[in-house]
Amino acid sequence: MRRKAFAPIFTVLCLAASPLCASSQESERPRARDLGLTIGVFETGRYNAITDVAGVRVGHTTVSDGVRIQTGVTAILPHGGNPYLSRVPAAIHVGNGFGKLLGVTQIRELGELETPILLTCTLCVWKAADAMVEWMLGQEGMENVRSLNAAVGETNDGGLNDIRARPITAAHVVQALESASDGPVAEGVVGAGAGTSAFGWKGGIGTSSRILPESMGGYSVGVLVQSNFGGILQMNGAPVGVELGQYAFADQVGRDEAYDPQADVQEWGSIMMVVATDAPLSDRNLERIAARAVMGLARTGSYASNGSGDYVIAFSTATGVRRSTTSGEHTYDDLANESMSGLFEATVEATEEAIYNSLLKAHTVTSNGRTVEALPIAETVEILRRYGAIR
Repeated sequence: MRRKAFAPIFTVLCLAASPLCASSQESERPRARDLGLTIGVFETGRYNAITDVAGVRVGHTTVSDGVRIQTGVTAILPHGGNPYLSRVPAAIHVGNGFGKLLGVTQIRELGELETPILLTCTLCVWKAADAMVEWMLGQEGMENVRSLNAAVGETNDGGLNDIRARPITAAHVVQALESASDGPVAEGVVGAGAGTSAFGWKGGIGTSSRILPESMGGYSVGVLVQSNFGGILQMNGAPVGVELGQYAFADQVGRDEAYDPQADVQEWGSIMMVVATDAPLSDRNLERIAARAVMGLARTGSYASNGSGDYVIAFSTATGVRRSTTSGEHTYDDLANESMSGLFEATVEATEEAIYNSLLKAHTVTSNGRTVEALPIAETVEILRRYGAIR
């Protein structure tokens, strides 16, 4: 395998299964379930994470100098093998297309992934893609490959991160890919979520999962998000943003001043959502799954603002739907349309909870001349109780 020299400046390496991946601040902050915030009706998996879908692995590299650089890379690998030689069916849904998602046209055309999925900051997308291509071409069995469709998504962390410095290196990408684990997933200020904000508070990486009852197939659905968007935060129906006085258009309601959307930090931003399932789905039904993730996003108070890039990538890890590079006829398993509704609900629930986890686990960050506060836990819990949103 070919490697480039690792430049250690600005870098904190995070292993997805290690408690060292999150800072002590993250480890002290609760997930939604810790507060009694139960979303939906289905049970979660062991980790309540995208890695509850067997074979899926996640790795983070957090890149921070404590002064002006606050960003990173998150890698999602669909299974333990080579994703080019054993491809998973995949689909993309675009809620609002203000973004730089690489690989979208070929995924839509062929209905399959052939690389891991990378998430990073906006101006580092192309550097991350180049590094992943280099890494993939160095894998065993790739000696004659002459085309590769890298899947790389982003959100703009330019508030807390000196994004024009484009600090992501090839070594950071390789670290995220090679540290990927199928265990617990670190959330909050890690990887591609290190510099992001959501609803005006510190956002980041969040994840959640659902397991359908055996009577409905027993399938797993896992979601991972990179939250960096605006709106009017509500949690399980409770108007948290309004009650805390921080929400989109708050300075305009009842006032006549001219509106400047660039000054409204609760208005703009983006989100990347990755959905994995072990249900045997075609890319057609995966696109239907992906569309439901946006419903979960809407439940949190997002309205997909003009400048928001709201993207979903969904894939299936089922062995019966894998695609090879060989020609000729292929036979695949395909879950019936009539069996999809439970998966739709599971996707909505897991997406909503993953977004809450991204906010709750994130701590306050000061970088690049700005401070973005974490969502206040005590005040949020009081609001949730008052509105009957926690059990």
